[in-house]
Amino acid sequence: MAASKRPPLSPREGWLSDGRQVLHFCPTRWTRHNQVLEVTSGELLPGEPVPLLKRRRELTREEAIRLWSQKRRAGWQPCDPQW
Repeated sequence: MAASKRPPLSPREGWLSDGRQVLHFCPTRWTRHNQVLEVTSGELLPGEPVPLLKRRRELTREEAIRLWSQKRRAGWQPCDPQW
């Protein structure tokens, strides 16, 4: 069975990086009509094992999908968890 190109019905954790910055998408709460994800950004610093956390914000599921798509089009790649 081929993988679907549609987003999952339930939000899942995900990580993106451009090699210098990292975004962590993490579901925080969802109800029947609303899904919210927390998006945390960090910056990879040379010689440091963990990125410097820069910003945390909450986005609706739709906003998070839009941001993920924009970053993927800009060349960001899925990556392993960074923290």
